[in-house]
Amino acid sequence: MSVDVEQISTKTRQLIDQLENLLDSAEANLTQSKQVFQSEANQVNDVVNKTPKAKSKNRAANMAALQQLMEAYPKTFDRKNVRPLKIGIQEDLVADEKVAKNKIKRALASYVRSLNYYRSLREGAERIDINGEPAGVVTKEESDHAKGKLKEINKVRQEKRKEQEREERMSKKLEMLVGRK
Repeated sequence: MSVDVEQISTKTRQLIDQLENLLDSAEANLTQSKQVFQSEANQVNDVVNKTPKAKSKNRAANMAALQQLMEAYPKTFDRKNVRPLKIGIQEDLVADEKVAKNKIKRALASYVRSLNYYRSLREGAERIDINGEPAGVVTKEESDHAKGKLKEINKVRQEKRKEQEREERMSKKLEMLVGRK
C-alpha cells in the first residue's frame, strides 16, 4: 500500500479552499443578518423615541417662545384677538432684535398653524405688522388655503377620535371577555 503524498496534499488543499469559501459565505450572511437586525432595531427605536414626552417638550418650548413674542409685541400677538400677520413679518421681528431668531421661528410656526390663526384668514381681512398697524390684506387664495387647512385639521381630528373610540370599544370588549373567565 503506497501513499501518494502529492494526492493527499492536493486533496487537503481543496478541502481547505472549500472551508474558506464556506467561512466567507457564513461571514457574509452574518454581516447581512446584522444589518437587517440593526435596521429593525432602528425602526423600533424610531417608534419608541417618538414619545409624547418629546412632543410635549417641543410644545412647551413653542409656547414659551410665543409667550416672549406676546410680551415683546402685545399689539401684534394676542391669543384673544388673533389677526393675520404681515407677509414677511419674520424678517421684521429678526431685525428688531427683541427676541432671539430661533425663538421667533419657533413661535411663528406655532402661531400661524393654530386654528384661530387659520380662522382669522378671511378674504379682505387686514394684516398687521409688528406694531399692530395695517400692512396688507388677506387674498382670496390665502383665505381658501386657510379653509383647506382647517378642513384637513378637522378631518385628522375626527379620524383620531374615531380611532380612539374604536380602541376604547375593543378594550371594553376585552375586559368583558377576560372578566367572564
